[in-house]
Amino acid sequence: MNVQRRKIGDREVYPVGLGCMNICHAYGPPLPEDEARALLVKAFDLGYDFFDTATLYGFGRSEELIGEALGAHRQDLFLASKCVLGFRDGKRILDGRPEVIKAACEASLKRLKTDVIDLYYLHRPDPNVPIEDSVGALADLVSEGKIRFAGLSEMGAEQLRRGAAVHPITAMQSEYSLWVRNPEIAVMQACEELGTALVAFSPVGRGFLADPPADPATFHETDMRLSIFPRFKAENYAGNLPLLDAAKAMAEEVGCSVAELAIAWTLAKGPNVLPIPGTTNLKHLEENFRAAEVTLTSDQVARLDAHFAPERAVGPRYNAMGQASVTTEMYDFERADG
Repeated sequence: MNVQRRKIGDREVYPVGLGCMNICHAYGPPLPEDEARALLVKAFDLGYDFFDTATLYGFGRSEELIGEALGAHRQDLFLASKCVLGFRDGKRILDGRPEVIKAACEASLKRLKTDVIDLYYLHRPDPNVPIEDSVGALADLVSEGKIRFAGLSEMGAEQLRRGAAVHPITAMQSEYSLWVRNPEIAVMQACEELGTALVAFSPVGRGFLADPPADPATFHETDMRLSIFPRFKAENYAGNLPLLDAAKAMAEEVGCSVAELAIAWTLAKGPNVLPIPGTTNLKHLEENFRAAEVTLTSDQVARLDAHFAPERAVGPRYNAMGQASVTTEMYDFERADG
């Protein structure tokens, strides 16, 4: 099947990219490094060309693995990384000062083994630094040829517009899936107005929209889904499981897996939407890639929209600590539960 590529900046990429967080941390122990490199090479061989990482992932190790595994193919890749959320002396930090952003970029360039990063995001807003100052640093990095495009992550429409007034924002990265619809409140409209791509992370609902769905009872004790994401708490998770019945029925109707359906739904939400599912599983890597071949009718999309209406989710997206670090708009029911 001939898959229509999607534009990000001045590049056209395969519609489904690869999020490179959980090869190093987040959902339990990291992959053994030889397996992580093999997964990255397999992704490239399949046809993935948009790889999304961050300074924070594995405290820089995700970037290094990409540089090691795919450095020889640099000209064929669209590389994205992130700053502001970083690390110092082995501890997580949040620092959006221009000089810190520029130093972080230099370090990322070395780890990625490249002279330029295609897309460089502010990973989170720094409440102590005006967004205009942080985006100004990205503008300087573009002028210096260190990065090609500027991006924001987990921010609301107001900050997107404020940032875009300083320098064009090529992409906004937000969590977006059938289970997490928050960008529909305001961010998607702002992206459309500004010509900004929406890079949808966790389009498979952090594993919830898989078949079988991720089961909290099997999570490793270090899996951050147990501590940061209330929808995976036992009582909330049980309340969310019935949502999957319609997804399974629709997947059977379409002739695909639930994960493919979930990714295809994000793709159906607009030509500027680019999902970046992450995985440590080679079978899932192939499955996610195939999702770009799944076409949903407008009726199927509308039925999924209705069944996964935001208020039907049980529990807020983040706990209080997680929510405090983002400015993405919230639904009223999340405020009540938070």
